[in-house]
Amino acid sequence: MDGWEKFNRYAIWMVKVAYINLLWIFFTIAGLGLFGLFPSTGAMFTIVQKWLRKEPVEKIFQTFWQTYKKEFVSLNKFGLFFILIGYVLVYDFLFLQMNGAKLQWFYPVIGFIAVSYLLVLVYFFPVYTQFEMKFFQYLKQSFLLGAGSFLETILIVTAFMLLTIIIRFVPGIIPLFTGSVMAVVITYCSNRALHRIKGQRKIINTGL
Repeated sequence: MDGWEKFNRYAIWMVKVAYINLLWIFFTIAGLGLFGLFPSTGAMFTIVQKWLRKEPVEKIFQTFWQTYKKEFVSLNKFGLFFILIGYVLVYDFLFLQMNGAKLQWFYPVIGFIAVSYLLVLVYFFPVYTQFEMKFFQYLKQSFLLGAGSFLETILIVTAFMLLTIIIRFVPGIIPLFTGSVMAVVITYCSNRALHRIKGQRKIINTGL
């Protein structure tokens, strides 16, 4: 019976993860893709954060929709920022490919900026869903969290690669287990990193 309860618990968890993935896709499309992506992703991470903290989420759709509406404008501002920076980085890489011989010294600079950009993007939503900050403070804290979480970042990259391989062989899981699975992995790893950092600060403050 204990084994059955365990299986049942995991089955319910997987159904919930699949459900928020469907909501994520639906609300992204409902926001015309570009304007729906960041609010929808923010709503998904909010629910995942509650789950991992074992906070009750009785009505998933209602919680998702309320978060989506509440954060729509704010998260679209961040979305615009990330899209513009991403566009500039892609343009710079293409420009360097055409003029690589003259600007070889610039590759490490662009590479560093690109890695920093990806770190901020990966850790942004866990930071956004946990803290109240000003615009650039979110970006700064996301970068600092990512830069100080090497192991967690490796785990996230590994999970992404495994998910990509699985999708190649089982593309049917795309509507059910893509964004939501990565949201769970990223949130879990971010919480683990934050817990470790808080523990280190506590040790320093107590003088141990």
